[in-house]
Amino acid sequence: MELTLLHFLIVCPLVGIAGFVDSIAGGGGLISLPAYLISGLPVHTCIATNKLSSSMGTTVATAKYALAGYIDWHLGVFCAAASLAGAALGANIALLISESMFRALMLIILPLTALYVLRKKDLFSGENRKELSFRHSVALSSVIAFALGLYDGFYGPGTGTFLILLLTRFAHMELHRANGITKVINLSSNISSLIVYLMSGQVLMLLGLCAGAFSILGNYLGSRCFTQKGAAIARPIILLVLCVFFVRTVLEMVGVM
Repeated sequence: MELTLLHFLIVCPLVGIAGFVDSIAGGGGLISLPAYLISGLPVHTCIATNKLSSSMGTTVATAKYALAGYIDWHLGVFCAAASLAGAALGANIALLISESMFRALMLIILPLTALYVLRKKDLFSGENRKELSFRHSVALSSVIAFALGLYDGFYGPGTGTFLILLLTRFAHMELHRANGITKVINLSSNISSLIVYLMSGQVLMLLGLCAGAFSILGNYLGSRCFTQKGAAIARPIILLVLCVFFVRTVLEMVGVM
């Protein structure tokens, strides 16, 4: 597909904003994927190229967590393997769905995902629970990693938030450990699904790399400007982008655009 300057002018700044929002409050995927869709690119191309740019940001975040010692690699290896398998399956399922059906699904899934993520459920729910044995922790975490890896390969927005909620609530992890494992799972699912999309020829490399650079910059600026009012900043930005996406998609489906 031929790219124009307008594609870059729409996608790159919004993906940068997504990185900024993600670093201070989470939910950046609720901006980055709609950013590609608003630019008018085909759905599968949007999901595939978004995987490239998000993988770049996730790689940086995972490296920071690893250097800080927040990642339990003994558990992370099992979670990564489960996430790789789930994401590959999810990406292949996504490629089987038609463009029109996918847009219809997004009109339902995206607002529901946004509603759940923006409610900001208590992420500390697992901190006061009894720690599980390593065997039980591996089993539960691997099931969670596979399920959310499948979701991330198929669609993606909100994956990080869902992972933290599930790992703290059901695997009884304290927040720092859950965050570290989340980064491993998320990076694994991004890489696995990206490989599937690359093999299908759906990834726009130049746009994805440029957007990825903006994502990294946004994450960097967000981490330096962190504020306890991060969620208050993020909500109106996410809602505005989602409204633009929703209106554009409806207009396209009824043949106005």
